[in-house]
Amino acid sequence: MATGKTKGSMKYEDIISKSLLVRPGSPAVYQLKPKTEEIRSLRRMTLGEKDLNQTNRTILLVGETGTGKSTLINALVNYTMGVKWEDEVWFQIVEDEKRNQSESQTSDVIVYQIFGFEGKTLPYSLTIIDTPGYGATSGIEHDVIISQRLLDWFRSADGVHEINAVGLVLKATENRLSDRLMYIFDSVVSLFGKDMEENIVALITHSSGLTYKNALTALEAANMKCAKDGKNQPVHFLFDNYQQEDRTEDPEEEANAFTKTIKGLKKFTDFLEKTRPQQMNTTVEVLNSRIRLTACIQNLKERIHWTELKQTEIQQTQEALKKHEEEMKNDEKFTVEVNEVYKEKETISAGRWGFGWFYKGATCCTVCEENCHHPGCTVAPSPKHCEVMKDGRCTSCTGKCPVSDHVKGDKIYVTKTRKVEKTLKDVKEKYEKNKAKHENKLSLLEILEKEMKELEKERDQLLEESFQLVVNLEKIALKVDSLSTHVHLDFLIEKMEKGDTEKIQKLEEMKRRMEGDTRFRAALRYGFNKLTSFTKAVAGAMR
Repeated sequence: MATGKTKGSMKYEDIISKSLLVRPGSPAVYQLKPKTEEIRSLRRMTLGEKDLNQTNRTILLVGETGTGKSTLINALVNYTMGVKWEDEVWFQIVEDEKRNQSESQTSDVIVYQIFGFEGKTLPYSLTIIDTPGYGATSGIEHDVIISQRLLDWFRSADGVHEINAVGLVLKATENRLSDRLMYIFDSVVSLFGKDMEENIVALITHSSGLTYKNALTALEAANMKCAKDGKNQPVHFLFDNYQQEDRTEDPEEEANAFTKTIKGLKKFTDFLEKTRPQQMNTTVEVLNSRIRLTACIQNLKERIHWTELKQTEIQQTQEALKKHEEEMKNDEKFTVEVNEVYKEKETISAGRWGFGWFYKGATCCTVCEENCHHPGCTVAPSPKHCEVMKDGRCTSCTGKCPVSDHVKGDKIYVTKTRKVEKTLKDVKEKYEKNKAKHENKLSLLEILEKEMKELEKERDQLLEESFQLVVNLEKIALKVDSLSTHVHLDFLIEKMEKGDTEKIQKLEEMKRRMEGDTRFRAALRYGFNKLTSFTKAVAGAMR
């Protein structure tokens, strides 16, 4: 429990009695002890009791590691509680950003709810969604997991279903539009639907003096989709980051920093009161579509690989039948050697992750024997929660099978080949077994040819599904030209080259538009370097 007295002790006596004294002095810093809930893989921390008669405002904070999100959250909480300079107390609901590097790179999205202070400074309660920092050194996977975590919050029955503001947290010292900054902007804006543009604002930290204009210039140069003011500048709010620093060395400077942040918080919370909240339906559709597109194309690659190997097996059988037709009429023991295609289950790395027991594994269909979501299935505790499931069925596997036919675990299906010798008897037995599926008048060679065409048709259908996912994203996503879409274009263009010319042209136009944008190329360079560094680190760890 807390000990010690300050000028603000009596005013906040009840809160202090339930807090932990972190540092005595001016100000005395106390660690709040909110109620913690774990909702499946999610964590929510609540201060106070919810009053259903009061309105609420929700903020989502995103940005790079080290920009000061934690300090800003603490400032918002103190402002909501009505803490003033002369109180000489400061409360923190999250630790400051001096915590160790491994903690700052976790992929946990935490929701903070602040109740019971309505009428002090704000007329509403506050919900703050804190995301881990984008651009962390832990790799591309870290940033992908953040979007999956947000999706889980937005679609959960007990989650977050509307947002008043998305705050992009930037340091005032960001004085140029670097590859890294463009990558972060791309990652953030790619999360949302078109309806979120007017709710995205810049929250500029460490903004002593006029240095904030550097960050503002970088934001404008990025041409980022966000709310704009009457001067067509990005809507932005300024905050200093020294509220809890010891005030004995330079009280005047600390007082000025405190005042500047209070002004920024007043303007920001006024913006929250007036801004219409956005429902998360479109954003959920965008996040789901991006995940399904990636899963669909990965599944497509594996199925095309299977198809091509199967076609080779059929061609080898056809050629042998044609070449030795006469010999086979008189010799039932005649054999042909083919590369037979088969699937085998292999174990992958999996285990505990997050706040619960979840496999960082794969969602697989036991009927189609396919990997429906791998790699990347890291949030869902079971198949029914996996993003590739829609209306109780899989959107990825060949048969679009029910959820009940799927498993989430540490094994995946791997396509392999083995050389086998088949006798004419083997081939005929397979022919008789499959004959019921075909017209009786068809010969064995004709049936094999028909199987080839069916495999091609299945492949074309998957390509069409992937194309439609890209088209749908273009309609609903706030940022269509994103890295998460670009990574799939070369593959789709290559595999559709014999198909619909109009669709190929559309994909090629999208690619040209993206790669012709210098800002997009900057984000692409950083994303590629980040992925390369992460891959090397993983390879080094495995040696």
